[in-house]
Amino acid sequence: MSEETLLEFPCAFPLKVMGLNQPAFEQYVVEIVRIHAGSAALSTVHTRPSRNGRYIAVTINFTAASKAQLDDIYRALSSSDQVLFLL
Repeated sequence: MSEETLLEFPCAFPLKVMGLNQPAFEQYVVEIVRIHAGSAALSTVHTRPSRNGRYIAVTINFTAASKAQLDDIYRALSSSDQVLFLL
């Protein structure tokens, strides 16, 4: 039984991950995506601190190869206690 998705793979995919503004958070998020998607799939990485600087949002644009790959990335990030919110 195949799962339906509205995405057609491969596709450009923006992933936004929010956590506490700590020095290694951006690198942590990038490394998780790199493990599952590979370095060649990464396009751009943008970071933006919250207004008070306590939190940081990391947006990674990458080429997603499959729904299973996206599921693995979301599973890895959402299981981390460093990640507070994931879009």
